[in-house]
Formats: sequence, C-alpha cells, structure tokens
Amino acid sequence: MATDSLERLRRRAEYLRVQGAERRSAQPGLLLQAALAPESSSRAAIRVGFTASRKVGNAVLRNRARRRLKALAREIMPQHAAPGHEYVLVARKATPERGFAELRRDLEAALRRLKLWQAAPVLAVSPEPGA
Repeated sequence: MATDSLERLRRRAEYLRVQGAERRSAQPGLLLQAALAPESSSRAAIRVGFTASRKVGNAVLRNRARRRLKALAREIMPQHAAPGHEYVLVARKATPERGFAELRRDLEAALRRLKLWQAAPVLAVSPEPGA
C-alpha cells in the first residue's frame, strides 16, 4: 500500500464516529480506536487522527506525544493497517518518554488485537542475470 493512502481525520465529528464504534485497544504507550470507514469515503484509504489530552502533560509534552504518534503511523499504518478503516491514536501519559521501539510494538499489538493487522506484501525478487 502506498504511503499516500494515509489520510488525516480533521473534524470533531470524525473523531466522535471512531470513538462511538467502541473498537479500542489500550496499550502501555497508546490507545488505538478503530471504525469502519463510512460508505461515502474511499475504501482503499486509511484515515488516521491523533489526540493527546492534558493528562499527558503540558503543551510541550502533548505536542511531542502527537509527533511521535504521527511518525509511528507513517511507518506502520500504510503497510500493516487494514484499509477502509478510520483510526484514532490517543497518547497516554507514557507516550512522550516511551522508547520508539516499544511504541511500535504497542501499535502492532493493538492492530493485531483488533484483527486489523495485515502482513506486509512479499515483494517478488527476480534472479540476478547470469546467476
């Protein structure tokens, strides 16, 4: 899946729709919420939103947490998240300081728990000429 298929949730109503679907997985570093995309949207797209409440900390920590979640989503979601869904990544108190490898494992575990994990496509390797 191409990285351009990752779109952002922007409106409050979109966040509330994902929250209302009540599909969530809490991990130590993040909370993942998911919902099937509405019929009107592109079924191949993966739409993602990010949020961090004041429980995470001051504005600096909240922004750091959101930046880390965005980087994580860019790395994992295009290849492994089920298309045709909307996701919200919610920062937790541990998000700003948690190791990035641990956050990656948290997101992978959350996707698997919600049964939205897809293995990366296997690329066919052509034999080298003359081999």
